[in-house]
Amino acid sequence: MEPANDRPTPKATGEVRGDPSPPAKPRQKESFWETVRSLVVVLIGVFCIRTFVGEATMIPTGSMERTILIGDHVFLGKLLYGPRVPFTDWRLPTLRQIHRQNIVAFRYPLNPSQMFVKRVIGVGGDVVKIVNKQVYVNGKILPQPYAHFDSSRILPLRDNFPPPVSMIPTLPAAWGLDPTWAREMPRYIHEDGLHVPRGYLFVLGDNRDDSYDSRFWGFVPLKNVVGEPWFIYWSYRAPSREWLDDRWSDQLRFDASILGNFFHNTRWSRMGKVF
Repeated sequence: MEPANDRPTPKATGEVRGDPSPPAKPRQKESFWETVRSLVVVLIGVFCIRTFVGEATMIPTGSMERTILIGDHVFLGKLLYGPRVPFTDWRLPTLRQIHRQNIVAFRYPLNPSQMFVKRVIGVGGDVVKIVNKQVYVNGKILPQPYAHFDSSRILPLRDNFPPPVSMIPTLPAAWGLDPTWAREMPRYIHEDGLHVPRGYLFVLGDNRDDSYDSRFWGFVPLKNVVGEPWFIYWSYRAPSREWLDDRWSDQLRFDASILGNFFHNTRWSRMGKVF
Protein backbone atom coordinates (compact mmCIF):
# COMPACT_ATOMS: atom_id res chain seq x y z
CA MET A 1 0.00 0.00 0.00
CA GLU A 2 1.43 3.30 -1.12
CA PRO A 3 2.16 5.83 1.56
CA ALA A 4 -0.20 8.73 1.69
CA ASN A 5 1.03 12.00 0.12
CA ASP A 6 1.89 14.07 3.11
CA ARG A 7 2.64 17.31 1.11
CA PRO A 8 0.59 20.19 2.46
CA THR A 9 -2.36 21.20 0.39
CA PRO A 10 -2.57 24.70 -1.02
CA LYS A 11 -5.41 25.46 1.34
CA ALA A 12 -3.28 24.49 4.36
CA THR A 13 -0.43 26.78 3.42
CA GLY A 14 -2.51 29.62 2.16
CA GLU A 15 -1.07 29.21 -1.34
CA VAL A 16 -3.53 29.53 -4.14
CA ARG A 17 -2.29 28.15 -7.37
CA GLY A 18 -3.17 30.05 -10.49
CA ASP A 19 -4.20 33.08 -8.45
CA PRO A 20 -4.68 35.89 -11.04
CA SER A 21 -2.92 39.26 -10.50
CA PRO A 22 -5.12 42.03 -9.15
CA PRO A 23 -7.15 43.63 -11.96
CA ALA A 24 -5.68 46.88 -13.31
CA LYS A 25 -7.51 49.99 -12.32
CA PRO A 26 -9.61 51.29 -15.16
CA ARG A 27 -7.98 54.35 -16.73
CA GLN A 28 -9.71 57.43 -15.49
CA LYS A 29 -11.12 59.56 -18.26
CA GLU A 30 -9.84 63.10 -18.60
CA SER A 31 -12.35 65.46 -17.11
CA PHE A 32 -13.93 68.27 -19.10
CA TRP A 33 -11.93 70.94 -17.27
CA GLU A 34 -8.65 69.09 -17.81
CA THR A 35 -9.42 68.99 -21.52
CA VAL A 36 -10.20 72.71 -21.50
CA ARG A 37 -6.99 73.44 -19.58
CA SER A 38 -4.90 71.45 -22.07
CA LEU A 39 -6.53 73.28 -24.96
CA VAL A 40 -5.90 76.67 -23.34
CA VAL A 41 -2.22 75.83 -22.80
CA VAL A 42 -1.87 74.86 -26.48
CA LEU A 43 -3.62 78.05 -27.64
CA ILE A 44 -1.43 80.21 -25.39
CA GLY A 45 1.66 78.48 -26.77
CA VAL A 46 0.56 79.08 -30.37
CA PHE A 47 -0.31 82.69 -29.56
CA CYS A 48 3.11 83.33 -28.00
CA ILE A 49 4.95 81.73 -30.91
CA ARG A 50 2.94 83.73 -33.44
CA THR A 51 3.39 86.96 -31.51
CA PHE A 52 7.04 86.78 -30.50
CA VAL A 53 8.81 84.16 -32.65
CA GLY A 54 7.33 83.98 -36.12
CA GLU A 55 4.24 83.68 -38.25
CA ALA A 56 3.22 82.53 -41.69
CA THR A 57 2.12 84.96 -44.37
CA MET A 58 1.37 84.88 -48.08
CA ILE A 59 2.65 87.20 -50.82
CA PRO A 60 -0.35 88.21 -52.98
CA THR A 61 1.32 90.72 -55.33
CA GLY A 62 4.29 90.80 -57.69
CA SER A 63 6.16 93.79 -56.24
CA MET A 64 9.08 91.59 -55.11
CA GLU A 65 9.36 89.38 -58.18
CA ARG A 66 11.58 87.63 -59.00
CA THR A 67 12.84 87.32 -55.42
CA ILE A 68 9.41 86.48 -53.95
CA LEU A 69 6.66 85.37 -56.30
CA ILE A 70 2.91 85.77 -56.13
CA GLY A 71 1.62 82.81 -54.13
CA ASP A 72 4.80 82.26 -52.12
CA HIS A 73 3.88 81.38 -48.53
CA VAL A 74 6.71 82.50 -46.29
CA PHE A 75 7.53 82.13 -42.63
CA LEU A 76 8.46 85.43 -40.99
CA GLY A 77 11.00 85.57 -38.18
CA LYS A 78 9.96 88.21 -35.60
CA LEU A 79 11.97 87.55 -32.44
CA LEU A 80 15.10 89.49 -33.46
CA TYR A 81 13.22 92.68 -34.33
CA GLY A 82 11.70 93.49 -30.96
CA PRO A 83 8.12 92.21 -31.33
CA ARG A 84 5.42 94.28 -29.69
CA VAL A 85 3.64 92.99 -26.62
CA PRO A 86 -0.06 92.66 -27.59
CA PHE A 87 -2.47 95.37 -26.42
CA THR A 88 0.42 97.59 -25.27
CA ASP A 89 3.03 99.92 -26.75
CA TRP A 90 5.86 97.87 -25.21
CA ARG A 91 8.33 96.02 -27.38
CA LEU A 92 10.90 93.38 -26.56
CA PRO A 93 14.57 94.41 -26.98
CA THR A 94 15.74 94.55 -30.60
CA LEU A 95 18.43 91.93 -31.19
CA ARG A 96 19.22 92.73 -34.83
CA GLN A 97 19.75 96.05 -36.58
CA ILE A 98 18.22 96.57 -40.00
CA HIS A 99 20.73 97.11 -42.77
CA ARG A 100 20.51 98.18 -46.38
CA GLN A 101 19.34 95.46 -48.76
CA ASN A 102 17.64 93.46 -45.99
CA ILE A 103 14.15 92.22 -46.89
CA VAL A 104 11.67 93.16 -44.17
CA ALA A 105 7.98 92.68 -43.47
CA PHE A 106 6.23 95.72 -42.02
CA ARG A 107 2.84 97.20 -41.38
CA TYR A 108 1.90 99.53 -44.21
CA PRO A 109 2.11 103.06 -42.72
CA LEU A 110 -1.10 104.22 -44.44
CA ASN A 111 -3.06 101.14 -43.33
CA PRO A 112 -1.40 99.16 -40.50
CA SER A 113 -3.81 96.26 -40.99
CA GLN A 114 -1.95 95.40 -44.21
CA MET A 115 1.43 93.65 -44.22
CA PHE A 116 4.00 94.64 -46.88
CA VAL A 117 7.29 92.97 -47.77
CA LYS A 118 9.98 95.15 -49.40
CA ARG A 119 13.74 95.59 -49.56
CA VAL A 120 15.47 98.23 -47.44
CA ILE A 121 17.39 100.71 -49.60
CA GLY A 122 18.09 103.48 -47.10
CA VAL A 123 18.21 103.67 -43.30
CA GLY A 124 18.10 106.73 -41.07
CA GLY A 125 20.75 109.26 -42.12
CA ASP A 126 21.15 107.92 -45.67
CA VAL A 127 20.72 109.98 -48.83
CA VAL A 128 18.84 108.16 -51.60
CA LYS A 129 18.70 109.10 -55.25
CA ILE A 130 17.48 107.22 -58.33
CA VAL A 131 18.78 108.25 -61.74
CA ASN A 132 17.42 106.44 -64.79
CA LYS A 133 16.51 103.41 -62.65
CA GLN A 134 19.98 103.23 -61.05
CA VAL A 135 19.94 103.63 -57.25
CA TYR A 136 22.54 105.76 -55.45
CA VAL A 137 22.93 105.73 -51.67
CA ASN A 138 25.15 108.40 -50.11
CA GLY A 139 26.49 109.26 -53.55
CA LYS A 140 27.55 105.70 -54.45
CA ILE A 141 25.91 103.25 -56.84
CA LEU A 142 24.06 100.54 -54.95
CA PRO A 143 24.63 97.08 -56.49
CA GLN A 144 21.21 95.52 -57.04
CA PRO A 145 21.44 92.15 -58.83
CA TYR A 146 17.98 91.35 -57.43
CA ALA A 147 16.26 94.27 -59.20
CA HIS A 148 13.88 93.44 -62.03
CA PHE A 149 12.67 95.86 -64.73
CA ASP A 150 9.80 95.24 -67.14
CA SER A 151 10.35 98.29 -69.31
CA SER A 152 13.15 100.53 -70.54
CA ARG A 153 10.81 103.52 -70.45
CA ILE A 154 11.89 106.25 -68.02
CA LEU A 155 9.20 107.90 -65.91
CA PRO A 156 9.57 110.68 -63.33
CA LEU A 157 9.06 109.68 -59.69
CA ARG A 158 9.36 105.99 -60.55
CA ASP A 159 12.73 106.00 -62.35
CA ASN A 160 14.14 109.42 -61.43
CA PHE A 161 13.68 110.07 -57.74
CA PRO A 162 13.21 112.37 -55.93
CA PRO A 163 11.54 114.55 -58.53
CA PRO A 164 12.20 118.30 -58.62
CA VAL A 165 10.09 119.99 -55.96
CA SER A 166 8.44 122.15 -58.61
CA MET A 167 7.29 119.03 -60.48
CA ILE A 168 5.60 117.29 -57.55
CA PRO A 169 2.25 119.14 -57.84
CA THR A 170 2.07 118.18 -61.54
CA LEU A 171 2.49 114.45 -61.02
CA PRO A 172 -0.77 112.65 -61.85
CA ALA A 173 -2.67 110.98 -59.05
CA ALA A 174 -3.05 107.95 -61.33
CA TRP A 175 0.61 107.13 -60.66
CA GLY A 176 -0.27 106.30 -57.08
CA LEU A 177 1.42 109.28 -55.39
CA ASP A 178 -0.10 109.68 -51.92
CA PRO A 179 -1.28 113.28 -51.35
CA THR A 180 0.16 113.47 -47.84
CA TRP A 181 3.55 112.22 -49.05
CA ALA A 182 3.44 114.74 -51.92
CA ARG A 183 3.12 117.52 -49.34
CA GLU A 184 5.78 116.14 -46.98
CA MET A 185 8.38 115.02 -49.53
CA PRO A 186 9.87 118.48 -50.23
CA ARG A 187 11.02 118.71 -46.57
CA TYR A 188 13.45 115.85 -47.20
CA ILE A 189 14.66 116.77 -50.69
CA HIS A 190 18.08 118.41 -51.00
CA GLU A 191 20.47 118.84 -53.89
CA ASP A 192 22.11 115.46 -53.27
CA GLY A 193 18.85 113.50 -53.00
CA LEU A 194 16.19 112.44 -50.49
CA HIS A 195 17.39 112.43 -46.86
CA VAL A 196 16.01 109.57 -44.79
CA PRO A 197 15.19 110.74 -41.23
CA ARG A 198 16.38 108.86 -38.15
CA GLY A 199 14.05 106.11 -37.06
CA TYR A 200 12.74 105.48 -40.58
CA LEU A 201 13.47 103.33 -43.63
CA PHE A 202 13.26 103.92 -47.37
CA VAL A 203 12.09 100.72 -49.08
CA LEU A 204 11.64 99.55 -52.67
CA GLY A 205 10.21 96.45 -54.29
CA ASP A 206 12.58 94.34 -56.37
CA ASN A 207 10.14 94.53 -59.27
CA ARG A 208 10.89 98.22 -59.72
CA ASP A 209 8.47 98.97 -62.54
CA ASP A 210 5.53 97.43 -60.68
CA SER A 211 5.98 98.18 -57.00
CA TYR A 212 4.03 100.47 -54.73
CA ASP A 213 6.72 101.57 -52.26
CA SER A 214 8.47 104.51 -50.56
CA ARG A 215 8.64 106.43 -53.82
CA PHE A 216 4.86 106.75 -53.73
CA TRP A 217 3.87 106.85 -50.06
CA GLY A 218 6.97 107.71 -48.02
CA PHE A 219 9.10 106.27 -45.24
CA VAL A 220 8.53 103.23 -43.03
CA PRO A 221 8.82 103.87 -39.26
CA LEU A 222 11.12 101.36 -37.60
CA LYS A 223 8.36 100.56 -35.14
CA ASN A 224 6.27 99.22 -38.04
CA VAL A 225 8.79 96.49 -38.88
CA VAL A 226 7.43 93.07 -37.92
CA GLY A 227 10.24 90.78 -39.04
CA GLU A 228 12.02 89.25 -41.99
CA PRO A 229 11.13 86.34 -44.29
CA TRP A 230 13.09 83.22 -43.32
CA PHE A 231 11.99 80.63 -45.84
CA ILE A 232 9.23 79.58 -48.25
CA TYR A 233 7.20 76.70 -46.85
CA TRP A 234 4.78 76.48 -49.80
CA SER A 235 4.46 78.15 -53.19
CA TYR A 236 1.35 77.95 -55.36
CA ARG A 237 1.06 79.38 -58.85
CA ALA A 238 -2.05 81.56 -59.21
CA PRO A 239 -2.67 85.14 -60.38
CA SER A 240 -2.81 87.90 -57.80
CA ARG A 241 -6.52 88.54 -58.40
CA GLU A 242 -7.23 85.05 -57.06
CA TRP A 243 -5.31 85.65 -53.83
CA LEU A 244 -6.82 89.11 -53.37
CA ASP A 245 -10.49 88.17 -53.83
CA ASP A 246 -12.42 89.58 -50.89
CA ARG A 247 -15.81 88.00 -51.50
CA TRP A 248 -16.15 84.78 -49.54
CA SER A 249 -17.81 83.02 -52.48
CA ASP A 250 -14.86 83.77 -54.78
CA GLN A 251 -12.38 82.78 -52.08
CA LEU A 252 -14.25 79.53 -51.43
CA ARG A 253 -14.22 78.74 -55.15
CA PHE A 254 -10.49 79.44 -55.31
CA ASP A 255 -9.78 77.28 -52.26
CA ALA A 256 -11.74 74.45 -53.86
CA SER A 257 -9.70 74.80 -57.06
CA ILE A 258 -6.50 74.35 -55.02
CA LEU A 259 -7.66 70.86 -54.02
CA GLY A 260 -7.86 69.81 -57.65
CA ASN A 261 -4.67 71.55 -58.79
CA PHE A 262 -2.47 71.23 -55.73
CA PHE A 263 0.21 69.02 -57.25
CA HIS A 264 0.14 70.64 -60.67
CA ASN A 265 0.32 74.28 -59.52
CA THR A 266 2.61 73.89 -56.51
CA ARG A 267 6.10 75.23 -57.26
CA TRP A 268 7.98 72.38 -55.63
CA SER A 269 11.41 73.81 -56.46
CA ARG A 270 10.73 76.93 -54.37
CA MET A 271 9.72 75.14 -51.20
CA GLY A 272 12.40 75.46 -48.54
CA LYS A 273 14.08 78.44 -50.20
CA VAL A 274 15.89 80.46 -47.53
CA PHE A 275 16.30 84.24 -47.76
